[in-house]
Amino acid sequence: MNALEIRNLSKSYPGFRLENLNLTLPSGCILGLVGENGAGKSTTIKLILDIIRRDGGSITVLGRDNRENSPLLRQEIGVVLDEPGLPNCLNPLQIGRVMAGIFTNWDSGLYEQYLKQLDLPQNKAFGTFSRGMKMKLSIAVALAHHPKLLILDEPTSGLDPVVRDEVVELFIEFTREESHAVLISSHIVSDLEKLCDYIAFLHKGRLMLCEEKDLLLEEYGLVQCSAQALAELDPDAIKGRKTTPYGVQALVRREGIPAGMPVSPVSIEELFIFMAKEAV
Repeated sequence: MNALEIRNLSKSYPGFRLENLNLTLPSGCILGLVGENGAGKSTTIKLILDIIRRDGGSITVLGRDNRENSPLLRQEIGVVLDEPGLPNCLNPLQIGRVMAGIFTNWDSGLYEQYLKQLDLPQNKAFGTFSRGMKMKLSIAVALAHHPKLLILDEPTSGLDPVVRDEVVELFIEFTREESHAVLISSHIVSDLEKLCDYIAFLHKGRLMLCEEKDLLLEEYGLVQCSAQALAELDPDAIKGRKTTPYGVQALVRREGIPAGMPVSPVSIEELFIFMAKEAV
């Protein structure tokens, strides 16, 4: 079963439109949403969670329409949003007691294990936490009720590199269960490259592509050449370009490049930047 299926999803605001979005997240996998500010990542997540109403299309979460039995469905979803919504006046132990009354599968022992693992003070008010500490506590809450789907909006924002790496490992461990899946948006593309099985690029409300990460890295590459040499290549193979002091650097589909022409590997971040600039 797919953990998430989005078909022809649309939502309009003044000055912005999410257009006919189609995404599939198989169980056991991690899908990363990449996009600049205002691309539609947070809007997509709010639509999945039924926080805002869609204008058109369908969203199926764990085999059910996301608008049907939403209180029961939320028992199976762990959520970390860019702005954590936990009570500022409560400490982590008090928050754990509140969550035990909300989630039927709340695991107090697992929650306390995450508090220790993420080095969170148990008796300090949430409102006094740094942004990084708030994100870590939100992650502990999201994981401690044994969800099947994690939906994460910038979960590593504000974390130092060592803690980010630890959190990424938590998410990878989570999807070792074949019935689990993760949807994650992040500006830290290096985290997504390390973490994700699939990458989806959003740009100005449109899905530019969604593909297995390893296939993307195999399919695309970078060439450095003169403008004249680039002009001799198949135009369909060129997906983005920029002029440098040393000539032209271009994002290309490897299969469209003549044999013998040097093609360098491309990172997910470089791939998105080139394609976004080409789409402007």
